[in-house]
Amino acid sequence: MAGQGPANSTEYITHHLTHLKVGEGFWTIHVDTMFMSVLMGVLSLGLFWMAARKASAGVPGKWQAFVEMVVEFVDTQVKEVFHLDRRFLAPVALTIFLWVFFMNAMDLLPLDVPGVIAGWFGLHYWRVVPTADVNTTFAMSITVLVIVIAFSFKAKGVGGYVHELFTAPFGSNPVLWIPNFLLNLVELLSKPVSLAMRLFGNMYAGELVFMLIALLGASWAGFTFGSGLSMIGQILAGSAWAIFHILIITLQAFIFMVLTIVYTAMATEHH
Repeated sequence: MAGQGPANSTEYITHHLTHLKVGEGFWTIHVDTMFMSVLMGVLSLGLFWMAARKASAGVPGKWQAFVEMVVEFVDTQVKEVFHLDRRFLAPVALTIFLWVFFMNAMDLLPLDVPGVIAGWFGLHYWRVVPTADVNTTFAMSITVLVIVIAFSFKAKGVGGYVHELFTAPFGSNPVLWIPNFLLNLVELLSKPVSLAMRLFGNMYAGELVFMLIALLGASWAGFTFGSGLSMIGQILAGSAWAIFHILIITLQAFIFMVLTIVYTAMATEHH
Protein backbone atom coordinates (compact mmCIF):
# COMPACT_ATOMS: atom_id res chain seq x y z
CA MET A 1 0.00 0.00 0.00
CA ALA A 2 1.26 3.43 -0.87
CA GLY A 3 1.85 5.95 1.84
CA GLN A 4 0.86 5.37 5.43
CA GLY A 5 -0.97 2.12 6.15
CA PRO A 6 -4.49 1.85 7.57
CA ALA A 7 -4.83 2.61 11.26
CA ASN A 8 -7.36 -0.12 12.11
CA SER A 9 -9.00 -3.25 10.74
CA THR A 10 -11.99 -1.39 9.24
CA GLU A 11 -9.74 0.92 7.25
CA TYR A 12 -7.58 -2.05 6.27
CA ILE A 13 -10.49 -4.02 4.77
CA THR A 14 -12.01 -0.92 3.14
CA HIS A 15 -8.66 -0.12 1.58
CA HIS A 16 -8.28 -3.61 0.10
CA LEU A 17 -11.84 -3.57 -1.25
CA THR A 18 -11.37 -0.25 -3.10
CA HIS A 19 -10.58 -0.32 -6.82
CA LEU A 20 -8.19 1.90 -8.69
CA LYS A 21 -10.66 3.53 -11.05
CA VAL A 22 -11.24 6.35 -13.49
CA GLY A 23 -14.52 7.98 -14.53
CA GLU A 24 -17.77 8.36 -12.68
CA GLY A 25 -21.09 6.52 -12.48
CA PHE A 26 -21.90 4.05 -15.26
CA TRP A 27 -18.71 4.97 -17.13
CA THR A 28 -16.40 4.10 -14.23
CA ILE A 29 -13.54 1.85 -15.32
CA HIS A 30 -11.75 -0.33 -12.77
CA VAL A 31 -8.20 0.02 -14.03
CA ASP A 32 -6.81 -2.71 -11.78
CA THR A 33 -9.44 -5.21 -12.93
CA MET A 34 -8.84 -4.41 -16.61
CA PHE A 35 -5.06 -4.63 -16.27
CA MET A 36 -5.04 -7.88 -14.29
CA SER A 37 -7.62 -9.50 -16.60
CA VAL A 38 -5.57 -8.76 -19.70
CA LEU A 39 -2.34 -9.76 -17.96
CA MET A 40 -3.75 -13.11 -16.87
CA GLY A 41 -5.19 -13.74 -20.33
CA VAL A 42 -1.85 -13.06 -22.00
CA LEU A 43 0.01 -15.12 -19.40
CA SER A 44 -2.26 -18.17 -19.63
CA LEU A 45 -2.41 -18.25 -23.42
CA GLY A 46 1.29 -17.42 -23.67
CA LEU A 47 2.31 -20.38 -21.53
CA PHE A 48 0.25 -22.76 -23.65
CA TRP A 49 1.48 -21.15 -26.87
CA MET A 50 5.07 -21.75 -25.77
CA ALA A 51 4.26 -25.41 -25.14
CA ALA A 52 2.63 -25.72 -28.59
CA ARG A 53 5.59 -24.01 -30.29
CA LYS A 54 8.08 -26.39 -28.69
CA ALA A 55 5.91 -29.51 -29.03
CA SER A 56 7.61 -32.56 -30.47
CA ALA A 57 6.35 -35.89 -31.78
CA GLY A 58 8.75 -37.76 -29.54
CA VAL A 59 8.71 -38.14 -25.78
CA PRO A 60 7.13 -34.92 -24.45
CA GLY A 61 8.69 -32.85 -21.73
CA LYS A 62 6.94 -32.30 -18.43
CA TRP A 63 5.33 -29.00 -19.44
CA GLN A 64 4.20 -30.34 -22.81
CA ALA A 65 2.75 -33.43 -21.13
CA PHE A 66 0.86 -31.25 -18.65
CA VAL A 67 -0.52 -29.01 -21.40
CA GLU A 68 -1.60 -32.02 -23.44
CA MET A 69 -3.32 -33.46 -20.37
CA VAL A 70 -5.27 -30.21 -19.78
CA VAL A 71 -6.26 -29.89 -23.45
CA GLU A 72 -7.41 -33.53 -23.58
CA PHE A 73 -9.33 -33.10 -20.32
CA VAL A 74 -11.23 -30.06 -21.62
CA ASP A 75 -11.87 -31.69 -25.00
CA THR A 76 -13.30 -34.74 -23.23
CA GLN A 77 -15.69 -32.55 -21.24
CA VAL A 78 -16.92 -30.91 -24.45
CA LYS A 79 -17.22 -34.25 -26.27
CA GLU A 80 -19.34 -35.79 -23.51
CA VAL A 81 -21.89 -32.95 -23.51
CA PHE A 82 -21.79 -31.35 -26.94
CA HIS A 83 -22.33 -33.83 -29.77
CA LEU A 84 -22.01 -31.49 -32.76
CA ASP A 85 -18.92 -29.95 -34.36
CA ARG A 86 -16.76 -28.83 -31.43
CA ARG A 87 -13.98 -27.07 -33.33
CA PHE A 88 -15.19 -23.71 -31.98
CA LEU A 89 -16.56 -24.68 -28.58
CA ALA A 90 -13.56 -26.73 -27.41
CA PRO A 91 -11.06 -23.85 -27.78
CA VAL A 92 -13.57 -21.48 -26.13
CA ALA A 93 -13.97 -23.87 -23.20
CA LEU A 94 -10.19 -24.22 -22.84
CA THR A 95 -9.76 -20.43 -22.93
CA ILE A 96 -12.44 -19.92 -20.29
CA PHE A 97 -10.96 -22.56 -17.99
CA LEU A 98 -7.41 -21.20 -18.22
CA TRP A 99 -8.39 -17.54 -17.97
CA VAL A 100 -10.72 -17.97 -15.00
CA PHE A 101 -8.19 -20.21 -13.22
CA PHE A 102 -5.35 -17.72 -13.61
CA MET A 103 -7.53 -14.80 -12.51
CA ASN A 104 -8.73 -16.78 -9.49
CA ALA A 105 -5.17 -17.79 -8.64
CA MET A 106 -4.26 -14.15 -7.91
CA ASP A 107 -6.11 -14.67 -4.63
CA LEU A 108 -3.18 -16.81 -3.47
CA LEU A 109 -0.76 -13.88 -3.44
CA PRO A 110 0.06 -12.51 0.03
CA LEU A 111 -2.57 -9.85 0.60
CA ASP A 112 -0.33 -6.79 0.98
CA VAL A 113 2.22 -7.66 -1.73
CA PRO A 114 0.23 -6.32 -4.74
CA GLY A 115 -0.54 -3.12 -2.85
CA VAL A 116 3.13 -2.60 -1.98
CA ILE A 117 4.17 -3.13 -5.61
CA ALA A 118 1.44 -0.74 -6.78
CA GLY A 119 2.69 1.77 -4.21
CA TRP A 120 6.10 1.81 -5.91
CA PHE A 121 4.31 3.33 -8.93
CA GLY A 122 2.36 5.83 -6.84
CA LEU A 123 -0.92 3.86 -6.88
CA HIS A 124 -2.79 3.90 -3.59
CA TYR A 125 -5.38 1.22 -4.46
CA TRP A 126 -4.95 -2.05 -6.33
CA ARG A 127 -7.28 -5.07 -6.22
CA VAL A 128 -5.55 -8.03 -7.74
CA VAL A 129 -8.37 -10.61 -8.23
CA PRO A 130 -10.40 -9.75 -11.36
CA THR A 131 -13.07 -12.39 -10.66
CA ALA A 132 -13.82 -10.75 -7.30
CA ASP A 133 -15.15 -7.83 -9.37
CA VAL A 134 -18.75 -8.39 -10.48
CA ASN A 135 -18.05 -6.42 -13.68
CA THR A 136 -15.61 -9.11 -14.83
CA THR A 137 -17.89 -12.04 -14.12
CA PHE A 138 -20.90 -10.40 -15.78
CA ALA A 139 -18.83 -9.43 -18.83
CA MET A 140 -17.77 -13.05 -19.24
CA SER A 141 -21.26 -14.45 -18.62
CA ILE A 142 -22.84 -12.03 -21.13
CA THR A 143 -20.28 -13.19 -23.69
CA VAL A 144 -21.37 -16.77 -22.96
CA LEU A 145 -24.99 -15.67 -23.48
CA VAL A 146 -24.06 -14.28 -26.92
CA ILE A 147 -22.44 -17.62 -27.79
CA VAL A 148 -25.54 -19.51 -26.62
CA ILE A 149 -27.86 -17.36 -28.74
CA ALA A 150 -25.53 -17.67 -31.75
CA PHE A 151 -25.57 -21.47 -31.49
CA SER A 152 -29.36 -21.38 -31.17
CA PHE A 153 -29.62 -19.41 -34.43
CA LYS A 154 -27.15 -21.76 -36.13
CA ALA A 155 -28.96 -24.93 -35.05
CA LYS A 156 -32.57 -23.78 -35.51
CA GLY A 157 -32.40 -20.76 -37.78
CA VAL A 158 -33.66 -17.32 -36.77
CA GLY A 159 -37.28 -18.25 -37.55
CA GLY A 160 -37.07 -21.58 -35.76
CA TYR A 161 -35.55 -20.02 -32.66
CA VAL A 162 -38.13 -17.23 -32.49
CA HIS A 163 -40.90 -19.80 -33.04
CA GLU A 164 -39.55 -21.87 -30.14
CA LEU A 165 -39.44 -18.82 -27.87
CA PHE A 166 -43.20 -18.33 -28.29
CA THR A 167 -44.40 -21.96 -28.52
CA ALA A 168 -42.30 -23.95 -26.03
CA PRO A 169 -42.94 -25.46 -23.57
CA PHE A 170 -46.72 -25.06 -23.29
CA GLY A 171 -47.70 -25.30 -26.97
CA SER A 172 -48.44 -23.12 -29.98
CA ASN A 173 -51.87 -21.82 -28.97
CA PRO A 174 -51.76 -17.99 -29.39
CA VAL A 175 -53.09 -17.59 -25.84
CA LEU A 176 -49.88 -19.23 -24.59
CA TRP A 177 -47.43 -17.16 -26.64
CA ILE A 178 -46.84 -14.54 -23.92
CA PRO A 179 -46.44 -17.05 -21.04
CA ASN A 180 -44.08 -19.12 -23.21
CA PHE A 181 -42.02 -16.09 -24.14
CA LEU A 182 -41.79 -14.80 -20.56
CA LEU A 183 -40.75 -18.22 -19.26
CA ASN A 184 -38.10 -18.62 -21.97
CA LEU A 185 -36.86 -15.08 -21.35
CA VAL A 186 -36.43 -15.75 -17.63
CA GLU A 187 -34.64 -19.02 -18.39
CA LEU A 188 -32.33 -17.28 -20.87
CA LEU A 189 -31.44 -14.39 -18.59
CA SER A 190 -30.96 -16.62 -15.55
CA LYS A 191 -28.00 -18.31 -17.23
CA PRO A 192 -25.61 -15.33 -17.29
CA VAL A 193 -26.83 -14.18 -13.88
CA SER A 194 -26.14 -17.58 -12.29
CA LEU A 195 -22.75 -17.85 -14.01
CA ALA A 196 -21.65 -14.37 -12.96
CA MET A 197 -22.93 -14.41 -9.39
CA ARG A 198 -21.63 -17.90 -8.59
CA LEU A 199 -18.07 -17.04 -9.61
CA PHE A 200 -18.15 -13.55 -8.12
CA GLY A 201 -19.68 -14.72 -4.82
CA ASN A 202 -17.12 -17.46 -4.26
CA MET A 203 -14.10 -15.34 -5.14
CA TYR A 204 -15.30 -12.28 -3.22
CA ALA A 205 -15.93 -14.44 -0.15
CA GLY A 206 -12.51 -16.03 -0.52
CA GLU A 207 -10.91 -12.59 -0.73
CA LEU A 208 -12.68 -11.54 2.48
CA VAL A 209 -11.50 -14.67 4.26
CA PHE A 210 -7.92 -13.89 3.29
CA MET A 211 -8.37 -10.37 4.68
CA LEU A 212 -9.67 -11.68 7.98
CA ILE A 213 -6.82 -14.18 8.19
CA ALA A 214 -4.35 -11.40 7.38
CA LEU A 215 -5.81 -9.32 10.23
CA LEU A 216 -5.51 -12.27 12.57
CA GLY A 217 -1.93 -12.88 11.52
CA ALA A 218 -0.93 -9.26 11.84
CA SER A 219 -2.70 -8.80 15.18
CA TRP A 220 -1.30 -12.02 16.59
CA ALA A 221 2.20 -10.98 15.60
CA GLY A 222 1.64 -7.49 17.01
CA PHE A 223 2.74 -5.70 13.83
CA THR A 224 1.46 -2.62 12.02
CA PHE A 225 -0.96 -3.23 9.14
CA GLY A 226 0.82 -3.25 5.79
CA SER A 227 4.33 -3.53 7.25
CA GLY A 228 6.88 -6.07 6.04
CA LEU A 229 6.74 -8.04 9.28
CA SER A 230 2.95 -8.01 9.11
CA MET A 231 3.17 -9.88 5.81
CA ILE A 232 5.09 -12.67 7.52
CA GLY A 233 2.22 -13.06 9.99
CA GLN A 234 -0.27 -13.05 7.12
CA ILE A 235 1.60 -15.76 5.21
CA LEU A 236 1.92 -18.01 8.24
CA ALA A 237 -1.75 -17.59 9.21
CA GLY A 238 -3.04 -17.92 5.64
CA SER A 239 -1.02 -20.93 4.44
CA ALA A 240 -3.60 -23.54 5.48
CA TRP A 241 -6.47 -21.62 3.88
CA ALA A 242 -4.42 -21.04 0.73
CA ILE A 243 -3.90 -24.78 0.28
CA PHE A 244 -7.65 -25.35 0.57
CA HIS A 245 -8.34 -22.35 -1.67
CA ILE A 246 -6.41 -23.95 -4.54
CA LEU A 247 -9.28 -26.44 -4.78
CA ILE A 248 -11.84 -23.61 -4.80
CA ILE A 249 -10.19 -21.60 -7.58
CA THR A 250 -9.83 -24.73 -9.74
CA LEU A 251 -13.39 -25.86 -9.07
CA GLN A 252 -14.84 -22.44 -9.91
CA ALA A 253 -12.96 -22.34 -13.21
CA PHE A 254 -14.18 -25.87 -13.99
CA ILE A 255 -17.81 -25.04 -13.13
CA PHE A 256 -17.80 -21.90 -15.29
CA MET A 257 -16.38 -23.90 -18.20
CA VAL A 258 -18.77 -26.84 -17.83
CA LEU A 259 -21.86 -24.63 -17.52
CA THR A 260 -20.80 -22.79 -20.67
CA ILE A 261 -20.64 -26.14 -22.49
CA VAL A 262 -23.96 -27.31 -21.05
CA TYR A 263 -25.80 -24.08 -21.89
CA THR A 264 -24.44 -24.17 -25.44
CA ALA A 265 -25.44 -27.81 -25.87
CA MET A 266 -28.95 -27.04 -24.57
CA ALA A 267 -29.22 -24.20 -27.10
CA THR A 268 -28.82 -26.63 -30.00
CA GLU A 269 -31.59 -28.96 -28.82
CA HIS A 270 -34.99 -28.74 -30.49
CA HIS A 271 -38.18 -28.63 -28.40
